[in-house]
Amino acid sequence: MNYVKVSDEVQVALNEGKPVVALESTIISHGFPYPQNVELAFKVEEVIREQGAVPATIAILDGKICVGLSEDEINLLGKSPEAYKASIHDIPMILSNKGIGATTVAATIYGAHLAGIRFFATGGLGGVHYGVTESNDISADLPTLAKYKICVVSAGVKSILDIPKTVEYLETLGVPCYGYETDKYPSFYTRDAGIPVEKINKESLVKLLKTQDQMDLNYGVSVVVPIPEEDELDSEMINNTIEEALQEANEKNITGKKVTPFLLAKIKEKTKGVSVNANFALMINNAKTAAIIAKEYCEK
Repeated sequence: MNYVKVSDEVQVALNEGKPVVALESTIISHGFPYPQNVELAFKVEEVIREQGAVPATIAILDGKICVGLSEDEINLLGKSPEAYKASIHDIPMILSNKGIGATTVAATIYGAHLAGIRFFATGGLGGVHYGVTESNDISADLPTLAKYKICVVSAGVKSILDIPKTVEYLETLGVPCYGYETDKYPSFYTRDAGIPVEKINKESLVKLLKTQDQMDLNYGVSVVVPIPEEDELDSEMINNTIEEALQEANEKNITGKKVTPFLLAKIKEKTKGVSVNANFALMINNAKTAAIIAKEYCEK
């Protein structure tokens, strides 16, 4: 496909059957301010390399879906106010205009699929928003995950979302969800959302994925990893903070793509930056876990 540009490092790894882990780029352009965003992006790539895998950060640049970014390209995304928060349905518009697009989970899944990458690490999935019966606001991440054979490693869905409804909707879509060495579905900033999940280890997961490869079952697999215990936030504090932020967003009639950045900014403000440190920790942990799984998968 003329619209895809895979970096030499990523292409060589794919050709040689080495482990590759895809990464989204909205965490760079819309997740944190500069230079924290760029520092996190480099740290996540470093952690993946330390585990013997190759990172493939994905973004839309110069009319191409770029799979594997240079340091300059990551810095460009980190500094650019024009970077568009690109979901899967935005890709043709951004490509045709040769704009800068930072890929969400949905767009990154599609880019990884085009490049032939099996694993993707992210912070949290999008999902079903509170008040869905009135707004019908459900992230494109979920139906996209149901369409492409990608193993997505995350800390669950973003805590600002309706977690029980999101987990139920994933089941409706036919997307299996497994807890990596846990039987408790995490709540992003905390380790337990009060929802059970099927526990799985590295060996069993790889065996499952290899079996799926031999079948005509083209859906993603959601693997959830709890935030490290030492970085977990107090559940009552974070839940109260999220509830206040949701109420303020509703009062200000903030909707659509503006909701998530508004809520994250409010949570950061109300927790005096502690939520940012937790977000960093879980993203690094997810990337490390995805690289470990990807390496085991390739060695088998």
